[in-house]
Amino acid sequence: QVQFVESGGGLVQPGGSLRLSCAASGAIYRIYAMGWYRQTPGKERELVAVIRNGGTATFADSVRGRFTISRNNAKNTVYLQMNSLKPEDTAVYYCNAKPAFQGWGQGTQVTVSS
Repeated sequence: QVQFVESGGGLVQPGGSLRLSCAASGAIYRIYAMGWYRQTPGKERELVAVIRNGGTATFADSVRGRFTISRNNAKNTVYLQMNSLKPEDTAVYYCNAKPAFQGWGQGTQVTVSS
């Protein structure tokens, strides 16, 4: 089963940008839909963005217009470009297929704070 390693998180001021990367251990071209999820303590993991083979993307209402998602099947990598970040975007971000495979990576922490 394909496993995922997320990177690119960090501390950023409100209004700033970050680009997250997700490296897969195997081919993702067979995976129809890839997603970025996020989780904060005490809350369920939520899906924030999905990209399908062919490039169609959908976003949660809370991030639409600020986040973009892309995938490079040749590099087995998925990206999340996050702009105009808000404190409420603070979370651990994960990538996985949609629907998600069993087993999650370590995630990457994103903290938006002044």
